[in-house]
Amino acid sequence: MRSYAAWLGQKGLRLITLLFALSVISFILVSYSPIDPIQAYIGADMMKVSPEQRAQITAYWGLDRPPVERFFRWGSALLHGDMGTSMIFRRPVSEVIGERFMNSIVLMGASWLLSGLIGFVAGVIAAMNKGTWVDRFIQWYCYTLASTPTFWMGLLLLIVFGVWLGWLPVGLGVPAGVPADQVTRADRVQHMLLPLLTLSLVGISGIALHTRQKLVDVLASDYVLFARARGERGWRLLRRHGLRNIALPAISLQFTAFSELFGGAVLAEQVFSYPGLGQATVSAGLRGDIPLLLGLVLFSVVFVFTGNLIADLLYRLMDPRLREGRSL
Repeated sequence: MRSYAAWLGQKGLRLITLLFALSVISFILVSYSPIDPIQAYIGADMMKVSPEQRAQITAYWGLDRPPVERFFRWGSALLHGDMGTSMIFRRPVSEVIGERFMNSIVLMGASWLLSGLIGFVAGVIAAMNKGTWVDRFIQWYCYTLASTPTFWMGLLLLIVFGVWLGWLPVGLGVPAGVPADQVTRADRVQHMLLPLLTLSLVGISGIALHTRQKLVDVLASDYVLFARARGERGWRLLRRHGLRNIALPAISLQFTAFSELFGGAVLAEQVFSYPGLGQATVSAGLRGDIPLLLGLVLFSVVFVFTGNLIADLLYRLMDPRLREGRSL
């Protein structure tokens, strides 16, 4: 228990250091961005705003202060639980993130599970049929998807299923023009299917190729050869000697894919105009919404760090050498 406490303490210190470093870098990049946040805030009415009104708006959002002072004011408020107010949505950043996160977590969670299950099954099938056309086809499919950009896959699915076939909506999270109290769960699921398929298809390759190679190594081991000599074949051999050796490594690898999942969600949500964290991140960056962008950066870091922490924890539980602090 003491070793776990020390390990978690080191992880917590790394998280704090990472949050601070990314906050500083993100603040500097946004502050010196060529995008004028005041112009983006006013929008099409820019020509109707007088210089005095522009100066008042600048002072209201604190953009007339030096960048260093603004950063420390933001950091001080953050330590007190205040993430600021979004310039785009004109609401507290915490509320915007909380609302958008509920949309994104359903999308990312469903795609994470679907890609993990399909990838794991595909990897097992490829390994059990090593050297056959089935194995070659699965490997070709995985390598092709691994080099396919998420936004391109999203556009392809949108054109095929949304435009040509007309089976699914082309975008948004709910039907346009329908009051919020009349939107059904089926409507939300229907609008989520295309971004879900996009993230799931792109996320299959990593887990499938890892599972295939891991199972190939297991099936070539001495204890599996001995089991085959005793007459074990097929599903019984896989269940008794294969799955238990590849399941937990596959799960751990899937947790480490949180960063790719979040990055893919940003692109997929932008393609389909899905109202999640990804679309909010793009909007905040393009319109110079510093409070919202910084809040999203911190949230994404915690999200990805949590996935990596779970993966590390699973590895420590599986490998006693890591629990004892020895090197591999």
